[in-house]
Amino acid sequence: GILDTAIVDRGRNVLSCSRDGTARLWDCGKSACLGVIADCGSPVNGIAVGTADNSLNLGAPEKAPSEREVGTEGKILLLAREDKKLSCLLSEGLTPDFFLYSQVFLFAGSDAFNCCTFLSRAFHAGSAPSFWLCLGKDNPPRSSPIQVIHRSGAPVLSLLPYRDGFIASQGDGTCFIVQQDLDYVLDLTEADCDPVYKVASWEKQVYTCCRDGIVRRYQLSDL
Repeated sequence: GILDTAIVDRGRNVLSCSRDGTARLWDCGKSACLGVIADCGSPVNGIAVGTADNSLNLGAPEKAPSEREVGTEGKILLLAREDKKLSCLLSEGLTPDFFLYSQVFLFAGSDAFNCCTFLSRAFHAGSAPSFWLCLGKDNPPRSSPIQVIHRSGAPVLSLLPYRDGFIASQGDGTCFIVQQDLDYVLDLTEADCDPVYKVASWEKQVYTCCRDGIVRRYQLSDL
């Protein structure tokens, strides 16, 4: 099963992660897998892709990039893994056969990591029973959490950047928006005790999907 996806730039390529422990790069135009980026040996629950800044030396490819890979140079890849590890990879370059990455760090947590995302100059990763504001994008990146910003008995299932903050959903039906330097929280209610698996946003609207079979829409005109 494919557990998460990430879009590269405008979407000619996408990344996926799955229960077989791999992260793969796909060519949408040909519906083909261009290569395996990572093989972790454990299910990869979440994947996020970001852009490296100029302070990071990514090296150079030994061969010309594949013409089917678009916008994949200079990317940072974050993998949230079932084996309680969080991987950060940096792109060194491309070859026609595979997307060449080097591992920057491998952070070991206390529980499985369910999701991850990029926000400003920090990475966020969600696990049970907490989620972390961690692994700041300095050079070299940190190998330990900067701050635990939330803790509860329920696993964090989804993290989504939103304006100046982010949205988090949990396995107990809790879903909330954190804004303004983590000091303002807005709860999205109605899911009761069923897990909220995923959150999406469009302009001033937020959508959640829940185990109770309901997709909910929230209008956030005042936020």
